[in-house]
Amino acid sequence: MAEPPGTEQRVALAWRELRRGAAGAQLRRHLLGPDGPELEQAQIDALEVLAASDGLPMSEFAEAMHVDPSTATRAIERLERLGLAERAQSDDDRRFVRARVTDDGARTMRRITRGRIIGMQRLLAEFDDDERDELADYLERFVEAIDRLVTELASADQRPR
Repeated sequence: MAEPPGTEQRVALAWRELRRGAAGAQLRRHLLGPDGPELEQAQIDALEVLAASDGLPMSEFAEAMHVDPSTATRAIERLERLGLAERAQSDDDRRFVRARVTDDGARTMRRITRGRIIGMQRLLAEFDDDERDELADYLERFVEAIDRLVTELASADQRPR
């Protein structure tokens, strides 16, 4: 008989399911609606970053997304093809390009945000107030731990070998 998975393995498997599980694609389709655009999670993340700003220079967008500039450019290009974002030269300095959401992109992000709130309310209904607070605390600590690990790994990568 196989030994049950340890805590670390259970968390890793749950994390994988949160990121890649079939439920994620179904939830995205629900959030975007039957007539909504086909967006992957990375494009939703990009749209959310843009919608929270009044337009960003591409370098700041890449930094906010924690990706390299070429990946940021591809993300914006995909959103542009869908009519959800646009790029234009900066009014301040025409050498710089700013990305921003279009009106359709802002409407799409509002729909996603409303759907997330409703979905989260339904998901958390199974937990009492104390459990919800604990879950939020644990998730915030987990994110902080991930950020620390990434910083440590990046520092280790910079060390001479």
